Amino acid sequence: MNIALIIIAASLVLAIYLGVRARRGKDMDLEQWTVGGRGFGTIFVFLLMAGEIYTTFTFLGGSGWAYGEGGPAFYILGYGTLAYVTSYWLMPVVWRYAKENKVVSQADFFVSKFGSANLGVLVSLVAVVAMVPYLALQLTGLGIIVSTASYGTISSTVAVVIGLVAVTGYVMISGIHGSAWTAAVKDVMVLAVAIFLGIFLPLSLHGGFGPMFEQIEQAKGSEFLTLRGDYDVTWFITTVLLSALGFYMWPHTFGAALTSSSEDVFRRNAVILPLYQLILLFIFFVGFAAVLSVPNLANGDLALLRISVEAFPPWLVGIVGAAGLLTALVPGSLLLMVSATLLVKNVYGAFAPRMTEERTVFYAKLVVPVVGLAALYFTLTGGQSIVILLLLGYSLVTQLFPALLLSVIPATNGIVNKFGAAAGIVAGVAIVTGLTATGQTLGTLFAWLPEGLHTVNVGIVGLVVNVIVMLAVSAATRASTAPAEAA
Repeated sequence: MNIALIIIAASLVLAIYLGVRARRGKDMDLEQWTVGGRGFGTIFVFLLMAGEIYTTFTFLGGSGWAYGEGGPAFYILGYGTLAYVTSYWLMPVVWRYAKENKVVSQADFFVSKFGSANLGVLVSLVAVVAMVPYLALQLTGLGIIVSTASYGTISSTVAVVIGLVAVTGYVMISGIHGSAWTAAVKDVMVLAVAIFLGIFLPLSLHGGFGPMFEQIEQAKGSEFLTLRGDYDVTWFITTVLLSALGFYMWPHTFGAALTSSSEDVFRRNAVILPLYQLILLFIFFVGFAAVLSVPNLANGDLALLRISVEAFPPWLVGIVGAAGLLTALVPGSLLLMVSATLLVKNVYGAFAPRMTEERTVFYAKLVVPVVGLAALYFTLTGGQSIVILLLLGYSLVTQLFPALLLSVIPATNGIVNKFGAAAGIVAGVAIVTGLTATGQTLGTLFAWLPEGLHTVNVGIVGLVVNVIVMLAVSAATRASTAPAEAA
């Protein structure tokens, strides 16, 4: 066993220990298991929110897109910042309503706001369908990280299975508490690794940041560092907008927000987290440094790890691999827990309204490994890049945003009802699914449109249809339903 694999294995053992120990002294009722008893302060909420930034998507996908696509990768830097700014106003309102009405999941929010258990079923199903590719993304990244950083000693499939078993175990035991404690270790390691790699590699391999980009421009052409082709300015703007609106629509991010002890926690984090986004630049620098150092990679997601293996001794590669492993485990644990909770509480629970909280937690824990197996199947049979997997998930989950937003704004109280919300979500998801499955865009469907509209993100197309259908159906059925309650 090489030293890199020993270090990676040690980080896995530490994550399991912290995840299991997090349960200590707590009665794991539904509120504790899902939202930490709403007792997390600024630091833990920050770590859980930062856990959404620094996943395998960032660690591998961010550097991989900088390596393979160049300029378009910077959309990743923009959308998180806008999402956090938005959260300054949006999330305190959501948190306040959730606390007053004992809401513990995203679907609960829709059920309470619109008075419809069936709408909760729909929201849950859309959310889980979106989260399975996202969980597969984490597992795919985990396999790549462990296999490459261990110099092939452990295959990616074996690594995925071991990691899935570990995270399933501590999620069943500790719920979101386990995610919070492992997030603390993960953020320290990722921060250190990202800054070190992002500074050291450009300086040592290219003589500095300026010379690095000059050399890339000479080798790849000036267009490589710009927005072009299918990834032009229109794509960039609409993708940033889609991702910013959908950021808190991910059920695990929404659920993590509900752990806060007060609404002021969101405002403090909304100020800090945009600055924390700047660390992403160092991840991009690693990908750019790899462009000339490890050229012609068939899979750009390997860029960060392959250049690390080329440039550093095994013990340092092991530290990089350990940090990468944790970027998969933390968000993966949240995704597992939230998916299981939604399926049991809001899907099965809609048909078993007398189910107690104790049974809900018990069944949710049993469903955790089932969701894990579904994601494992998706991981082993899928072939998309990490960024493409995430963008597909965002296109789906953002379809929940219009109904949620209009339900919390006092001025729009009563505009949207449960029928309109459901119809809009179904229409938006159908558009996204249809366009993605057939590979169509606005440009291929409507060639007569102005060229600037050809590359609009399909998620935005779905969102526009969603809003039109939602308002039209709500207006047509308003007389038959009570207006949604204002926050």
